[in-house]
Amino acid sequence: MLVCKFGGSSLADAKQFEKVKDIIRRDPQRRFIVPSAPGKRGPGDEKITDLLYACQSAAAAGRNFKHIFERIAFRYTEIAEELQVDFPQEWLDEVCEQIADGASPMLAASRGEYLSGKLLARYLGITFVDAAEVIRFTRDGHLDEETTNALLSARLMPLERAVVPGFYGADEDGRIITFSRGGSDVSGALVARAVNADVYENWTDVSGFRMADPRIVPDAKHISTLTYRELRELSYMGATVLHEEAVFPVRKAGIPTNIRNTNDPLHPGTMIHDVAERDPNGCVITGIAGHKGFTIISVEKDMMNAELGFGRRVLQAVEEAGVNFEHLPTGIDTMCVVVSEKELSGKRDQVIDRIRELTHPDTISVHEHLALIATVGRGMVHAFGTAARLFTAISTQGVSIRTIDQGSSEISIIVGVDEQDFEKTISAIYDTFVRT
Repeated sequence: MLVCKFGGSSLADAKQFEKVKDIIRRDPQRRFIVPSAPGKRGPGDEKITDLLYACQSAAAAGRNFKHIFERIAFRYTEIAEELQVDFPQEWLDEVCEQIADGASPMLAASRGEYLSGKLLARYLGITFVDAAEVIRFTRDGHLDEETTNALLSARLMPLERAVVPGFYGADEDGRIITFSRGGSDVSGALVARAVNADVYENWTDVSGFRMADPRIVPDAKHISTLTYRELRELSYMGATVLHEEAVFPVRKAGIPTNIRNTNDPLHPGTMIHDVAERDPNGCVITGIAGHKGFTIISVEKDMMNAELGFGRRVLQAVEEAGVNFEHLPTGIDTMCVVVSEKELSGKRDQVIDRIRELTHPDTISVHEHLALIATVGRGMVHAFGTAARLFTAISTQGVSIRTIDQGSSEISIIVGVDEQDFEKTISAIYDTFVRT
């Protein structure tokens, strides 16, 4: 049995809906479908979800939103007409009325998936199951995974086929709650776990993961297989093919995930397993990912290693400001805290002053505009000299490494470099491990 999630680009217009139907018909094991709201049809276009947010915002401010909603209605009716599928006007009227009556941002945004699911179910001729009835959140907005699993399983297992819209659910009072943007990936994983799928297929507009960002390395190779641990490392560091929270339900159930391309359905994509498999490419690394926008706060004090609770007090200052830390490179007399520039914005002086107050350091220095780059691979632990090759590749490009962080699992090595050296560093690592 296969569960298929289709992203917004896969359902952007009638031609994409036709591709989805063809994919589903190609394999009768594709029984449960999780759709997103229609995405952009091309550059300059608008996502349905963004238009729904705009409607809700206008309505909440007492402004007329009907001209925005007309664009939403046109998209759905145009798709339905081209597919020759009946799409009742009352479906649209219901959503418009909900927004006019003060719908929350979550309720308004969820209607994109709701209408997409209704349309796709009718086009495929299969059962529609409202996610509000089977995806359960607590009153404070957290996913109740076990209740959700029980509700989904009880509802879906008796059905031969069904469409369950992604991105949203409801609390026990019926209030609509959404996941974060991209949360349809999570919905699909929850459905896959509930029906004990053999594979969770996540259909998007790329043929799986590549070993590096193709905007930096245009000919970067595709990754045929990786582990969920590697996926977490790559996703956290900027590889955004799959919503990083989507791995937990299927990983827990031991279900592999297959990232596929709706526009190239014969490409095998990337298969993600819980247990490592041998990489057919025989490469030491699996992939490289990273992103910009970090700051290092470096705290120096002689004999800090002998001062009980020093590290806790540094992190206390960061926590009090409501800032998350990303990494903690340390030395005997130096402790560095790597944080997001975005989170630190407007709070820098508060954090620095509080660290001084709590720890009385010798010096505090701040280095901004840092980029973090992770080199990830299950083969690294068994390959001698991996770190030496990595640092040599970077140094030969005249790049200074600001931080180094390697976990005990040895599945990744993270380096910090100046943002201006970000692309150069990724290209150098790729050349060393993949091209040579």
